[in-house]
Formats: sequence, structure tokens, C-alpha cells
Amino acid sequence: MASVRNQALAAASLALLAGPALAQAPAAPPPLATPNASYVAIVMEQAVDRPAAEAWKAVGKYCDIAAWSPGLKCAIVAGKDGELGAVRELNGATLEVLVAKTDLSYTYAQPVRVGQAYNMYHGTLEARPVTAKTSKLVYSLVLDQSMLADDAARKADAERRRTRFTQALKDMKTLAEGGKLPPPAPAK
Repeated sequence: MASVRNQALAAASLALLAGPALAQAPAAPPPLATPNASYVAIVMEQAVDRPAAEAWKAVGKYCDIAAWSPGLKCAIVAGKDGELGAVRELNGATLEVLVAKTDLSYTYAQPVRVGQAYNMYHGTLEARPVTAKTSKLVYSLVLDQSMLADDAARKADAERRRTRFTQALKDMKTLAEGGKLPPPAPAK
């Protein structure tokens, strides 16, 4: 008799617990700000005749971007260089937040700006070991191109970024292998 009563109490308790959950359907998530996103991933690589740790030491600090992008100015405006949450400012206008890092990589994101479509721009720079004496630098970009007019504009934008960052990788290779870059061309 006690067993039947305990089973009945257990069933009633389960019904009370499950009842509200079953009665309330989960709320639909709010609509996406960009419902028809057009994400692109651009991955570029550059072989380096140095071990990954040496290559990273030469080009992997968060504001080293100014060394391998001649003419670019970089300042840490919040946090500490190389620590999660650090914010770098490029040429006094572009902000990038350090959102992930490992011993041989970092990932940054550009924050949302008022009045501008957010393209979810993220970049990752990594020194990847290949052999004990060689490595490759890998630069990956991910962004939403849906705000661009058409496929031709999206293709042109991706190629412009690929060209710019491929040159940066070549400059990183030069620096990582102990070379020097020529001074930037004078501004016109």
C-alpha cells in the first residue's frame, strides 16, 4: 500500500514539474539583424624558413601589425598588448578586440558601430609548425558580405582583402626570417 502511494506521489510530482514546462512553448528567438548573411572565409598561407615559435616571436605581438603593414599605425587603447580583451586602434580609426589566443595565434573582431551594417569581421593570425625548422603563417578572415551590392562586388571585395593580406604575409615572412622591409612610400 505504501508502495502504491509512493508511486502515485512520484507521478503527481513529475506531472507538477513537467506540466508548466510542457504548457509553455519556448519563445522564438528574436529575428536576425542580418537575415540573409553572405559569409565568406578567406584563408591565406605563407611558408617560412623558421620554426613556428621563432616566426611568432618576430610577428605575433598584437601591435606587430604596424611592422608588417608599412604605413599602418597601431596603438593599444584598452587592456594590455597580447591579453584577451586588448583593443588595438589602427590609423586612429579602426578598432579590433583580441577575442582569442594561443601560444602561436590570436583572433580579433571588429566591434559594431552605430549607423553601420555589422559585417562580423574577424581575423586570425597563426604560426603553424611544419617541421622542426619550418612553419607557415596562416591568416584567416571571416566576414559577412551581404551588404555589398551583388556577387561581383563580393568577389572584388574578397580579392582586395586577399591581395592586401597576402602582401602582409610576405612582409611577415621577410621579418620572421630576419630580413628588413623597405620604408613605406611617402604619402601623396
